[in-house]
Amino acid sequence: MVYAITLLIDLLLASAALAAPSPRLTARLQRRQSKWNSQLMHSIESRAAKGSRQIPPVGPTYTATQAGAAYTTGAFKSVTATFTVPTLKAAFGSTSGTISAVIGLDGETCTTASLQTGVDLSITNGIISYDAWYEWYPNYAYDFSGVTISAGNSITLTVTATSKTAGTVTIKNNTTGVAVTKSLTSTYALCETNAEWLVEGGTPLANFGTIAFTSASAGLVAGGTEGPSGAGIYDIEQGGKVLTSVAVTTTSATITYIG
Repeated sequence: MVYAITLLIDLLLASAALAAPSPRLTARLQRRQSKWNSQLMHSIESRAAKGSRQIPPVGPTYTATQAGAAYTTGAFKSVTATFTVPTLKAAFGSTSGTISAVIGLDGETCTTASLQTGVDLSITNGIISYDAWYEWYPNYAYDFSGVTISAGNSITLTVTATSKTAGTVTIKNNTTGVAVTKSLTSTYALCETNAEWLVEGGTPLANFGTIAFTSASAGLVAGGTEGPSGAGIYDIEQGGKVLTSVAVTTTSATITYIG
């Protein structure tokens, strides 16, 4: 997996002739390489299953790159949530930064593939930009076209696996009424064992205020849904300092910047 991540970064940097991947792809892959290759988690708590529900670990798992709620065992076929786009601020002493609000399947422990969608928030010298993207990893991430995003917009994200090698991703800007759906297929098979609602960020972590994933649920392969309350909690720690705080309910996962 680490080799595949490094290879994708090298290919992206070496060739501009490839079909228009998201310009944030390199940064996203580097964050994942940091997470998966360096094993930055202080601890990985075991999740015990009880029926379709899971017993959450005691205390959060700390990483350098992601905060939020995620199931690492189970059988999931869809994930959805709604959040309000915050106004991003650069970290103290920095003039730029990027974070991503992400939902998806199999972004944690599956070693073959993941299906995710999200919104990147970037700031450079006080100028903020927003980009919506989707990816069936390890294939490239691509931007949604036809969707404009601004601070304060209500955004609903949904990913659905119709099989382990096919699915759909949808973004809807509830404020403007515009929705776009993409149907995807891949030769990389999902595990359908992870479901996640996350904020991903680099170092130093930009100040995103609060991102609250509401109406959050994961569809189970066996039928029914599961909310974030049974998921494992992840917080971002950089330079020995915890920078986020996460709170979950049966229908929400709220990530707050506290750095």
